[in-house]
Amino acid sequence: MTVRIAKLTAIGVMAATFAGGAARAAGDIVHGEELYQACQDCHSLDTNDVGPKHRGVFGRKAGTVADYSYSPGLKNSNIVWTEANLDQWLADPQKFVPGAKMFFHLDNPQDRADVIEYLKERVK
Repeated sequence: MTVRIAKLTAIGVMAATFAGGAARAAGDIVHGEELYQACQDCHSLDTNDVGPKHRGVFGRKAGTVADYSYSPGLKNSNIVWTEANLDQWLADPQKFVPGAKMFFHLDNPQDRADVIEYLKERVK
C-alpha cells in the first residue's frame, strides 16, 4: 500500500511539473540552426536588417542594439533575453510585448527550444 501511494505521489508531482511548464525539453542546436534560416528573412547575425542583429542576443537587454530603431514597447521593456523570455517572445511576440514590430512566431515548443539553444550556444 505504501509503495502504491509513493508511486501515485510521484506521478502527481510529475504531472504538476509538466502542466506548469516548469519542465522544458532540451534544445537541439542543429535543428535550431535549420529553423533559424527562416529568421534570416528579417535578421542577420552580425548586421541590423528589418530586425536587429542576433549575435550576442542571449543575455542581452532587449532594445539595446545600436543603430536599430526598436518599438517603444520593446525599448522600454527592461527584458533581458533569457531562455524563458525568448520562449515567450518566440511563441507570441505581440502578446509578450504589445506593439512590438515582430509578428513571426513559432508555435511548436520544441522548435522554440531548438532555436533558443542555437542562439545561446552558437551565436555568442
